[in-house]
Amino acid sequence: MAALLPSTGAAHAALLGVGAHRPSRVVPNSEIVDAIDSSDEWIQQRSGIKERRFAEDHETVQMMSVAASRAALERAGIEAAQIDCVVVATVSHLLQTPAIAPAIASELGTDHAAAFDISAACAGFCHGVALGSDLVRAGSATHVLVIGVERLSDITDSHDRGTAFIFADGAGAAVVGPSDTPGIGPVVWGSDGEQYDLIRQREDWRDVVGTPEAPGSGLMPHLSMQGNQVFRWAAFEMGKIAQEALDRAGLSIDDLDVFVPHQANMRIIDAMARSMKLPSHVRIARDIAESGNTSAASVPMALERMIAEGEARSGDTALLVAFGAGLAYAAQVVVVP
Repeated sequence: MAALLPSTGAAHAALLGVGAHRPSRVVPNSEIVDAIDSSDEWIQQRSGIKERRFAEDHETVQMMSVAASRAALERAGIEAAQIDCVVVATVSHLLQTPAIAPAIASELGTDHAAAFDISAACAGFCHGVALGSDLVRAGSATHVLVIGVERLSDITDSHDRGTAFIFADGAGAAVVGPSDTPGIGPVVWGSDGEQYDLIRQREDWRDVVGTPEAPGSGLMPHLSMQGNQVFRWAAFEMGKIAQEALDRAGLSIDDLDVFVPHQANMRIIDAMARSMKLPSHVRIARDIAESGNTSAASVPMALERMIAEGEARSGDTALLVAFGAGLAYAAQVVVVP
């Protein structure tokens, strides 16, 4: 019997470039408070959010993804035709099928790249980075484009006091490619299905479609979240996951330069930093203050901002940590491109 040839790839993988698209419409807390009988002070105290971005009509999931991807490709020095695979992490592309990734791959000008969506909520981008690294090292792809993108304003109930001020829109992208040295550490990922209902789509699509006004009514499910339970879970469990990612990468907390957690809530970020005993020299992403919680887009958007503002420099060691509905989570150490 003839033997199959093995798939062989690069010895190591790394992030080669990061890009982001921030929607043009800035929404301060003052635009949110009346509908939820709240105040700017209450929102900032609870979440650390001062403002967020909502997409305009033309800023679709596809448009924002393409804009972020073009920025990432330019910074990586890679042509779109060199991309072999496009992985899109999102929960707000509102077609069950087809995935949005093939349309994005086509508009970018890839050469018939493999393209698919993944649904891991706020942890989706970190899942995508892990997949991209494995694909490059296994030889299934030479360059992988990983995108995190959301239009959560479409599925947020503006009158829900627990979520209306949190969620926002945006896109972030990263090119994963071959490297002479390790640039992406082992992923620590998993899920806690016992907490499955803490963050979820509130209504079933079948219930919405079954209303007298549907189809074509514009009615759709909204997000719901049990904030206190999520806070308690994330603030303490994610510190452990972060430490495990450092351990698997063979690093200590003192080796870390940059910490980029999912931008869920400023209080959660602070609690994670305390539980990990982060040294004072570690620079922490706090993009949530101006961008809100953009789910799968939050980690790449936060990293891109730190790079743009000089808080994260090429060669720095950065720890990415994300968690979200499911409850799904993922963490890895990367070298800043």
